[in-house]
Amino acid sequence: MNFADACMHPYPHGDSSVRRLAHEAAARGYDGIVCVGISPPPDTPVRVIPAAVVAGKTFKDISVQVRRESRSADLILACAGDAGLNRALLSYRGIHILKGVHAAPRRAFDHICARNAADSEIAVDISLQPLIGSRGAARQKVLQCYADILRLQRRYGFRLAISSDARSVLDLRHVRVIPHLCGLFGMEPAETTAALGTVGRLLHPDMPVEVLE
Repeated sequence: MNFADACMHPYPHGDSSVRRLAHEAAARGYDGIVCVGISPPPDTPVRVIPAAVVAGKTFKDISVQVRRESRSADLILACAGDAGLNRALLSYRGIHILKGVHAAPRRAFDHICARNAADSEIAVDISLQPLIGSRGAARQKVLQCYADILRLQRRYGFRLAISSDARSVLDLRHVRVIPHLCGLFGMEPAETTAALGTVGRLLHPDMPVEVLE
């Protein structure tokens, strides 16, 4: 998979079925989608990767969930918390993606988190939902958070992932629009292409990178 959406929420967590999301994603240029809380249906036009989102106030709470969810999910996505929790999560190889940094406390993702993410090969998610759905000061806060993450990524080399966090087909954007959205916080097209390929490389570490033209 070269272009995969790192997190979607199909019915019953969202409004659209996983099959409908898969067909819409295929029409918009994706070849894989990560879906939370489902078993992949057969015969979809893109690969559907079953995933679980885990969250909690302590590392112990989350690690218990990770062990349980790993039995059925191919990817584990952990919700970010404060800096101490994030440092622990990003040192735990049972987690594949850290998501929701934009909603975490200020300075919750620092240089120690960045180094841990790089060492553990855990990706940090860039959710497009707050870029599309927020306005004014709230949107500027998200843009600044993502710019800070990008600055640390360029220094430490951890992986970025990109997700729509779609709960409906209306939340999806064509893959060729993604570089323009990510360019709002300084991401280069080549960096966006690499981030869209992160899911594939998490599942298949030796997968080559395709160029988005």
